[in-house]
Amino acid sequence: MGDDDFLAERFESHRARLRAVAHRMLGSAAEAEDAVQEAWVRVSRADTERVDNLAGWLTTVVGRVCLDMLRSRKARGEQPLDGEAPVADAVPGPEQDALLADSVGAALLVVLDTLTPPERLAFVLHDLFAVPYEEIAGVVGKSPAAARQLASRARRRVQGAEPQDADLVRQREVVDAFLAAAREGDFDGLLAVLDPDVVVRTEVGVTTGASAVAKGASSYSHMAFVAVPALIEGVTGLAVLRDGRLERTLAFTFVHDRIAVIDITTDPERAARLDVTLV
Repeated sequence: MGDDDFLAERFESHRARLRAVAHRMLGSAAEAEDAVQEAWVRVSRADTERVDNLAGWLTTVVGRVCLDMLRSRKARGEQPLDGEAPVADAVPGPEQDALLADSVGAALLVVLDTLTPPERLAFVLHDLFAVPYEEIAGVVGKSPAAARQLASRARRRVQGAEPQDADLVRQREVVDAFLAAAREGDFDGLLAVLDPDVVVRTEVGVTTGASAVAKGASSYSHMAFVAVPALIEGVTGLAVLRDGRLERTLAFTFVHDRIAVIDITTDPERAARLDVTLV
């Protein structure tokens, strides 16, 4: 097998994931396919011998293509062609991040269209596909700190664009109910506050579906007793404290008064760098 054939085979093994990234960026299946094809053209002309993380590199290539397409669309005042959320691709088990994007896409597509292209790219790549800010910075042509700010602004828009106090009160009620159910190992109580397609993302992987998430939360009831409500980077969530020290954080995204995404930081050093306010 020649080098070109080998590269093509490796690219094809990542195609489903790349299409999921492009679909969340563009909101159109047809445009996503075009973006992936353009990414292949660029990849086929590049020197990939020194690429250590092919999956990450391909994601950034697709991100650059999508950014160009979004900027072109904004300039022409166009909207994506698709009126509904895309149907999930049959992605292999290891591609859990693609499942994450598929499960929350329906709730995000309308809001994503209100973001600037760099904000949209930073949010999708980081929050939905766990691409580090250092890599996102290279795509948008800004510093990692600026890329973090882009994602943060987008995140606030997605979660309600400066939510009213009533929204925060309702979110706190849902979090309190989640925490009480977790402490009691109340499976049905957890299901009542979780979106059916809820996604939990940690540094080591992704869990999807209310049943699986409720089961996992029930098994960690001991940890729920040392968790307290908090704002995590301005987002409603929980802080897990041991001996007064922050051990992990849970940041929640809400859809229709249910928890749709739980972003968990389990590394104490990473958690310590977050802006956490106990409430």
